[in-house]
Amino acid sequence: DDFIPYHEYMQEVSAKISEVCAKYGIKLPRICIEPGRSIVGEAGITLYTVGNIKEIPHVRNYVAIDGGMYENPRYALYQSDYTCLIANKANKPADYVATIAGKCCESGDLIQEHTHIQSPEEGDILAVLSTGAYNYSMASNYNRNPRPACIMVSQGESRVIIRGETYEDLVRNDL
Repeated sequence: DDFIPYHEYMQEVSAKISEVCAKYGIKLPRICIEPGRSIVGEAGITLYTVGNIKEIPHVRNYVAIDGGMYENPRYALYQSDYTCLIANKANKPADYVATIAGKCCESGDLIQEHTHIQSPEEGDILAVLSTGAYNYSMASNYNRNPRPACIMVSQGESRVIIRGETYEDLVRNDL
């Protein structure tokens, strides 16, 4: 995808709206743009630990992770396309085709299907790129899973910006 700077995009949009308003005698409206997702989407990366790997010859390879649709429901809801990679092997070729499966034991608990990643091993770190826009805001405690922490990294320094939930957090209101 080619990136179009906002000012160029808005010039084109404004010109078209001006044209249509002039044609139909409509007062020119004030136009605002909300670029939120395009700013923060690319800024987020979700990290998982690879658990089991199940290879079914001539069918598919499953790579199970320690998270899933409860903290990233976008693939389960509308098949969002993500780039995945084995972070600790990022310098190696992505020549292994995998379906990334979550831990919720649901047929729809997938993060990505038929994606190319580096050859995985149990304990590897799987990175799912471009998860900054909606992961945390759409996360839930489905199947009583605690939501993970969010870490901000800037100029080589990291800090926790949202603490990870504990089991005690989940049952605090139970009677």
